[in-house]
Amino acid sequence: MLRVAVVGSGPSGCYTAQNLVQLDSTVRVDVLDRLPCPFGLVRYGVAPDHEKIKSLQGNLRTVLEHERVRFLGGVRVGGPGGVPVERLRELYHAVVYCVGAATDRRLGIPGEDLPGSWSATEFVSWYSAHPDAVDAGFVRDARSAVVIGVGNVAVDVARMLARGAAELSPTDMPQAALTALTRSRIREVHVVGRRGPSQARFTTKELRELGGLPDTDVTVEPDELALDPDCAEPSALPAAQRRNVEVLRGWGEGGGAGDRRIRLRFFLRPVEVLDDAGRVGGVLFERTEPDGRGGVRGTGRYETVEAQLVLRSVGYRGVPLDGLPFDEESGTVPHEAGRVLHSCFGVSGDYVAGWIKRGPTGVIGTNRPDAKETVTSLLADAPVLLRREVARDPVAALRAEGVEPVEWTGWQAIERAEAALGARLGRSVVKLADWDSLLGAARTGSRQAAVRTES
Repeated sequence: MLRVAVVGSGPSGCYTAQNLVQLDSTVRVDVLDRLPCPFGLVRYGVAPDHEKIKSLQGNLRTVLEHERVRFLGGVRVGGPGGVPVERLRELYHAVVYCVGAATDRRLGIPGEDLPGSWSATEFVSWYSAHPDAVDAGFVRDARSAVVIGVGNVAVDVARMLARGAAELSPTDMPQAALTALTRSRIREVHVVGRRGPSQARFTTKELRELGGLPDTDVTVEPDELALDPDCAEPSALPAAQRRNVEVLRGWGEGGGAGDRRIRLRFFLRPVEVLDDAGRVGGVLFERTEPDGRGGVRGTGRYETVEAQLVLRSVGYRGVPLDGLPFDEESGTVPHEAGRVLHSCFGVSGDYVAGWIKRGPTGVIGTNRPDAKETVTSLLADAPVLLRREVARDPVAALRAEGVEPVEWTGWQAIERAEAALGARLGRSVVKLADWDSLLGAARTGSRQAAVRTES
């Protein structure tokens, strides 16, 4: 019987487990996660008002409830206090790392670390109730915000900044974030890209959602549309970019008189986050222009945008994991068809899938074929992997070493606690937002399950 550990319970981890049990009728899979809750970015990265995407949790749940799959939350792998990679190799025939891209890219400009300047990842984690997030007073005392980047995450955070209480209350957003956002005095949000509208990375569906926000005007500078040669005649663009340009051109015709405004800006490169009495006061941008080769060049002309909140959304990056090789340039683990490339020859038993394998590209569905490629490699190696002596029961071995995993019953208890919290607050489900609450609910649920089993 082949025992496999999958590290990470987001889409790539769940699709890896799904492929393993579908392609091999004897394999047993333990899905490990540092957090006590499964689903990764589907729980902690999808905007709370995107119920359709969040409903993917149902598909991932089916994988984790499979009879040959176990969810083991609250298990840190690598780093201080974590289970060493070398120990996992002793417990399992193979380990697949699906740890994503855990940090964000930086701008590398002066003032980036001023109070009031944050990564979009930190902001999303806060309103998504990630237990590592801190309430940094993101929107406190802010009247204007600048979001640097023109991808889907940038559009998400701009939309959340413009939402009102009526739209946010039905979501599972934690109460503290809901209270802060509904009391926010931010009335203007600038979403800024250094290149042109035709090169923006957001999807048309996400873009159009901005136009449907109540009491919010969305504007685009006509001069910035005109500067992009592809906007004059977009018919030659790929379909997604063409649709984006068509939407943007509609907003370039003028806005209304809404209480809030989202301004989509292009051909502006951030130069410096400006200091105002020790915190963010604005952003200095250099105007850019097309260079004729698909990029942009600076023009030597500058513009200042006033803001008390700056959120950078310029991409994610993987981080090294102790015991595995790492390519600093790409932020990924070197591999061949999912097999980790160690300096030694032969089958190592280490594999990767998802963003740590290919970089932060694609959508949730991209993880399906990516995971299947890795699983195909792993199962081809199975005759060699099965020669290893591994633990008869990895969970018992982990417990003997002081690691107490949150199993599926613990996660179900967290769900019940979040439903109960929502009922007390007069809302639907409301997420628990801190480690103590999550682990307390999980341990209570596990004890109750044990009592029921004994009786």
